[in-house]
Amino acid sequence: MKTSSTVLVAILAAALGAWGYSILTPAKVAPVEHAADKKPEKPNDHVEQDEHGADRIRISDVKLAAAGIALAEAESVTLNDTLAFNGVLRANQEAVVQVTPRFPGVAKSIQKRIGDKVGKDDLLATIESNQSLTVYELKAPIAGTIIERQISLGEYVSEQKPAFVVADLSTIWVDLSIYRQDLRRVRLNDEVLIDPDDGRGEIKGAISYIAPVGSSETQTALARVVLPNTDGRLRPGLFATARLVLGKRNVAVAVRTGAIQMLENKTVVFVREDDDKIEARPVELGDSDSKFVENRAGLAAGERYVAENSFVVKAEMGKGDADHD
Repeated sequence: MKTSSTVLVAILAAALGAWGYSILTPAKVAPVEHAADKKPEKPNDHVEQDEHGADRIRISDVKLAAAGIALAEAESVTLNDTLAFNGVLRANQEAVVQVTPRFPGVAKSIQKRIGDKVGKDDLLATIESNQSLTVYELKAPIAGTIIERQISLGEYVSEQKPAFVVADLSTIWVDLSIYRQDLRRVRLNDEVLIDPDDGRGEIKGAISYIAPVGSSETQTALARVVLPNTDGRLRPGLFATARLVLGKRNVAVAVRTGAIQMLENKTVVFVREDDDKIEARPVELGDSDSKFVENRAGLAAGERYVAENSFVVKAEMGKGDADHD
């Protein structure tokens, strides 16, 4: 009996000890994968290399459009050897007419204002003569646009001052300032490319007049180009730049000047590959003008490349390269 009690006590003590050990001993915790230890997945625009070692970045058409990046095709162009000049747009003075009252009097009505287009013989104003007290009409002598008005309702007017100035703006003068050292290179009928700086490209024209005398103040001489202006694109008073074409040369492959970038000490053009990649293609350049650069090696005619805002792609490729490292 005593032996049985002793065994029972031993069993109870062992059970209690095991239960206490389980409480004091910490449970095993599964290892936690820290964010720092986890390898990041490669983003869609990470930098990779093609079989020739050129850097490429994956970038969608949507992202290109959002960044204002424009693509163009490498193509054959004509490079122009040019000489640059500054100029100003003026109304064709051979098609500008001052409209002056015939008799002094008072303006009884005014029908037109600055900017209005008029036809020949359109009524501009009516004036009551001081001499006869009769009302006579002031009409447009030509079709054109009112560019000046120096008459107000009820105002005294006379033949001493024009009431209106009407200009036919269907043609515009571009007056260029030519420095003395360049005068020997400018000839009548020479081709000139006029840029009104309105984002719509250059207009081709020709030298129609060279002034026989120069300006003592600016030490320049005037050369003039007459341009058609039926769409009203050219506005008198605004500045323009001009390029006198001295020579031309055709090249097989050329890209726009804004496409050229330097990357890792290499001259590159960003070329569209597989519709979702941009490759930094090393190129060899040749002659150039203000718009295009000849490509002698690295790019074939017909390949699409980043023509505008190429610096955005360069920055994006730099970011992708840093992530890749």
